[in-house]
Amino acid sequence: MRLVVQIPCHNEAATIGRTIREIPRQIQGIDQVQVLVIDDGSEDKTAEAAQQAGADKVVLLGEKMGLAAAFRAGLDHALRMGADVIVNTDGDNQYPGAEIPALIRPVVEGRAEMAIAERKLSEIDGYPRFKLILQKLGSWFTGVLAGQKTPDAASGFRAWSREAALRMDVYGDFSYTVETLIESGRNRMRLAWVPVRVNPQPGRKSRLYRNLIQYLARSVEAMTRTYSRYEPLRVFLAIGGTVFAGGFGIGVWFLYYFLTAGGKGHVQVLILGAALMIIGFQVALIGLVADLIAGNRKLLEELIYRVRKMEARDPEQK
Repeated sequence: MRLVVQIPCHNEAATIGRTIREIPRQIQGIDQVQVLVIDDGSEDKTAEAAQQAGADKVVLLGEKMGLAAAFRAGLDHALRMGADVIVNTDGDNQYPGAEIPALIRPVVEGRAEMAIAERKLSEIDGYPRFKLILQKLGSWFTGVLAGQKTPDAASGFRAWSREAALRMDVYGDFSYTVETLIESGRNRMRLAWVPVRVNPQPGRKSRLYRNLIQYLARSVEAMTRTYSRYEPLRVFLAIGGTVFAGGFGIGVWFLYYFLTAGGKGHVQVLILGAALMIIGFQVALIGLVADLIAGNRKLLEELIYRVRKMEARDPEQK
């Protein structure tokens, strides 16, 4: 059984070497461990540092494509390297390599198709309380959309079986963490959560977003887009039903006013109510069309899976 540890990174020359050297090369149940580094347009010497630290393969994206694109490229290359199990970790050494055996155990034993590290953020000294509350709230909401318990939605330390990786699709350009959780939940994928410790990173700023507001906005955008891709009818019916109900309420109010006050004036309110009801009904119809398109998308996903499976055959079997 072959394990490929993929590391998408950008400007991590200072930490990528330590991250790679901490990855265990001998793991019970694993015959071979390989390290794959995806250099997302780094402006420092991340690629050189990775090669010197012993990375088996370094892929250069040329220009900065973003974390989601680097993650997608990592999955594709790991599959072509013949990976039976794929681990994704960060190049900033946030996740100790010593935790990899525990992380992949549910996947290796067949108890899960995807294993996610659950960070004990509340136990980290100095971790901002407000950020912890937002993290828990975001994880809870992601779990609602995914239909599964999600204690740490933002954790990027994850493991997949080969079959799960072949079926994994990421369409966003911001991050993969929330999107893949909702996708796996809606596809009834078996998940396992593995408690892990993390290395402290005092003073380090995220390179994924400029500030917390941007992160929240992009995360909500990713949640909405991903959930609507799998449940378009629910999303459009909710929106259309709300608008229609508003228009209907205005109509009821006007009818009451018409019967009690003689029906003079406020015609513009009746027009507004009628317009809202028409718009709400049209939005609901759009939901029906989107639901039909979602059915075709499932067929396309199956086709993509079969093509990807042929392209990613084990090099030793070609």
